[in-house]
Amino acid sequence: MATMQVALWVIVALVILALLFDFMNGFHDAANSIATVVSTGVLRPTQAVVFAAFFNFVAIFVFHLSVAATVGKGIADAGVVDVHVVFGALTGAITWNVITWYYGIPSSSSHALIGGIVGAVVAKAGAGALIATGIVRTVTFIFVSPLLGFTLGSLMMVLVAWICRRTAPSKVDRWFRRLQLLSAGAYSLGHGGNDAQKTIGIIWMLLISTGYAAAGDKAPPTWVIVCCYAAIGIGTMFGGWRIVKTMGQKITKLKPVGGFCAETGGAITLFLATAIGVPVSTTHTITGAIVGVGSVQRASAVRWGVAGNIVWAWVFTIPASATVAAIAYWLSLTLF
Repeated sequence: MATMQVALWVIVALVILALLFDFMNGFHDAANSIATVVSTGVLRPTQAVVFAAFFNFVAIFVFHLSVAATVGKGIADAGVVDVHVVFGALTGAITWNVITWYYGIPSSSSHALIGGIVGAVVAKAGAGALIATGIVRTVTFIFVSPLLGFTLGSLMMVLVAWICRRTAPSKVDRWFRRLQLLSAGAYSLGHGGNDAQKTIGIIWMLLISTGYAAAGDKAPPTWVIVCCYAAIGIGTMFGGWRIVKTMGQKITKLKPVGGFCAETGGAITLFLATAIGVPVSTTHTITGAIVGVGSVQRASAVRWGVAGNIVWAWVFTIPASATVAAIAYWLSLTLF
């Protein structure tokens, strides 16, 4: 009985750690949702975070749990996962998130979590315990999501420029200050729909591995879903202000029309990825869209050095979080 109680407390502690990651995900990625709408002056920062948090949570009613299923069942063999693996995965992801937040680097919380799972699983059972299709799809979208965001953002910018070619700039600005509320809401909806499900997936993985959920279940318990969407929404309300400036102004200077095009391109990308169950990076997506918008104006409008630094952070995210996760896994075995 005492052993069962200890095991239950370990599970509860890991669920809390996962929700902390989800909170940090919202906190860290709040910049992705609000940077454009704040930098263009459409909303004040306090208004923007509440606005984004609301749509993060509303996503619970919009999207199926395809991404949660990929993370929970499609990255590693269920028989390999245990509490030590989950602890290692979460520790690796959280550590990388803290480092990148501190230095104001818009890295990917999503890929930090995937890297954490990969590192902990490989430390326990080797690469053979990974599910190749899930890993390949996730890694592929590291490149696809920013390219799709770039393409859609730039196409939207060209389309809007053609439609408004004979309209006074002041009127265009006035229109898109209103329209940007729609695009920001759509992007925040996509952000909540994709990112909250990653934490749902790892808690689901934990419950399956400990016998509190069956591998054949079509969905995790309702409390897991509600808690994860609430955690990411609350995290967004606190906002990652160090990253807002990088996303909103350092890559390129945005006006409301550019913010609208970037957010719309990013939102479409997130909606598509979530529909097919691929955990993508909201950071990669919106960065690609912002660069696409800036490059349509003129190539020199994009600060390519800043964009390059962000890309390097993307490259290092999975190996860095995987390394920390492997170390945390071994420490967990030693301590517990």
